[in-house]
Amino acid sequence: MSLWKALEGARVLDLAQPMREGMPQSPNHPPFRMTLERRHGDLVRPDGGSAANEIIVTGGHVGTHVDALAHVSQDGLLYGGRPAAEVMSHEGFSSLAIDGFEPYVGRCVLLDVAAVQGVETLPPGYEITPDDLSLALGDLEIRAGDAVLVGTGWSRLWSSGEQFVGLRDGVPGPGAEAARWLAAHRPRVVGGETIAFEHIAADRGHATLPVHRIMLVESGINIVETMRLTELLDSGTREFLLVLNPLPIAGATGAPVRPLAVVG
Repeated sequence: MSLWKALEGARVLDLAQPMREGMPQSPNHPPFRMTLERRHGDLVRPDGGSAANEIIVTGGHVGTHVDALAHVSQDGLLYGGRPAAEVMSHEGFSSLAIDGFEPYVGRCVLLDVAAVQGVETLPPGYEITPDDLSLALGDLEIRAGDAVLVGTGWSRLWSSGEQFVGLRDGVPGPGAEAARWLAAHRPRVVGGETIAFEHIAADRGHATLPVHRIMLVESGINIVETMRLTELLDSGTREFLLVLNPLPIAGATGAPVRPLAVVG
């Protein structure tokens, strides 16, 4: 059977947050900006036609995005024990950058921790544990090479600005032990709804990011952040086809992405 026949009747859910000026983002990265460089009527062709276009300025870790393995180092070393200084220049990274990410089209398992806790949204600063993940997994299994997303319900707070960023009250996410639980299943990629795929305690900000170290540096597992999972969580879907293809920006440590969930 052809692939498109197999997908007839499937729903496609957009898992990306819309990118606009003023959207919630980490203060560690430059803000997103967009402005029209040319407006209709600034230049009119002899036949009456006119075009508009924009300038977009953004960091690679703003909005829904994928972290490259080059994003984080530990004691000067990247994934595989490679010294960061050897592959880093003013032009970016010659290895482990986001343009080396192979597009992912495959099975994805959604671990809805909020649902197993009986809430729509986990409390600020809630640390997700291995027990939480095991309960959310239930009778499913994670196969090596799968994608795994962790549901917190946090994308419901996208329009709340400061609350979403969580600098004061914190953000729910996996702690170090949960990260090791995930890494032990050898997924290709992990992701979630928050700006940082981490447990962020109240008043701590991004002081330390152990989950990033465990995933990117120790395990070679890419991270997807700031996903919009609300519709997927509300549907009760626990496994689906994920299409993940970040912009191939040469040498970059991360890039925007528009993930798609194909649900039967």
